Amino acid sequence: MAMAAIWTAMVVTSVVCGLATGNGQAVSGAALEGAAAAVELCLSMAGVLCLWMGVMEIMKRSGLSALLSRLLAPLLGKLYPSFAGDRKVMDCVSANVSANLLGLGNAATPLGLQAAREMSRRSPGVASDELCMLVVCNTASIQLIPTTVAGVRMAAGCGTPFDILPAVWLASLLSVTVGIAAAKLMARIWRG
Repeated sequence: MAMAAIWTAMVVTSVVCGLATGNGQAVSGAALEGAAAAVELCLSMAGVLCLWMGVMEIMKRSGLSALLSRLLAPLLGKLYPSFAGDRKVMDCVSANVSANLLGLGNAATPLGLQAAREMSRRSPGVASDELCMLVVCNTASIQLIPTTVAGVRMAAGCGTPFDILPAVWLASLLSVTVGIAAAKLMARIWRG
C-alpha cells in the first residue's frame, strides 16, 4: 500500500512539474514511449523466463532437483539448523536456492514464499531466526547464471549479455556473505 502511494506521488509530481514548466508534450511523449518499451521488455523477458522455468521443471522431473537438494543439505542445514531434519522445508529452500543460482528472481519468489510458509508453521505470527535468514538469502541470492539480467541486456540490444558474469559472481557472493553475517549478528543481539 505504501509503495502504491509513493509511486502515485512520484507520477503526479512529475506530471505537475512537466506541465508547470511547459513540457506537457514531452511528458506525454515520454509516458507513451515508456509504456511501449515496458511492453516490449515484458514480451522479450517472457521467453527467457519460460525457458528457465522449463529447465527447473525438467530438473524436478528428472530428479536433478532432488540431487541438488542433497548436495546443498549440509550447507543449508547449517544456515537453517531448526529445519535440517524437515525434508519438506529443506526441499522448498533448496528449490529456492536453485532458482536463485540460475538467476530466476521471478521464479524464485514463489519457491521462497512456499519455504517461508512452511517455516512459519512452527512459530505463527513470529519470524524465527531461520525465517529471517531465508529472507536475507533470498534477497541477496548468489547467482551463477544471471538469466534475468542477461535477458534484459539482450532485449536492450547487447551482443554479449553474459559478459557481466565475474562482476555478478563477486557482487552476489559479497552480498550473501554480508547478509548472512548480519542476520547471524542480529540473531545474537536480539537473543542477548
